[in-house]
Amino acid sequence: MSQIHVTTTINGDATEFLCEPEETLLDVLRDRLGLTGSKEGCGTGDCGACSVTVDGRLVCSCLMLGAEAQGARVETIEGMADGDDLHPLQQTFLDHAGLQCGICTPGILVAAKSLLERNPAPSEEEVRYWLAGNLCRCTGYDKIVRAVMAAADDMRRAS
Repeated sequence: MSQIHVTTTINGDATEFLCEPEETLLDVLRDRLGLTGSKEGCGTGDCGACSVTVDGRLVCSCLMLGAEAQGARVETIEGMADGDDLHPLQQTFLDHAGLQCGICTPGILVAAKSLLERNPAPSEEEVRYWLAGNLCRCTGYDKIVRAVMAAADDMRRAS
């Protein structure tokens, strides 16, 4: 089979790539574009480690074909910080020890950012519900939830 030419926007930058028809967006991001922040934890969409947003919708990039990114706006963990300035979520994860090994962290941060864009003042229950698709094998989620809640407070105060 011949490769597919895809034109898209990734983290605000116009991007073009060639991919195989069966290649996942996760594989394209990591192997073709060098964006290795998104991780493959399961390959079946069950763990959320590969979470990205596509046209504002949270998706598991292991379940989406790279060719489906044609014309779309893709945001990955690499696009969260503004140069050396961390996104408030990234900073609160550091401040509240909301990460350990780091495999799940990029997906959780992308998912949390997606939540806060939709709901800048979520309840703890809403945070836990929204992040339910992201599995962490190292922590008990409490510090993660507290970090998201603190980031929401910080972001509301800053706006």
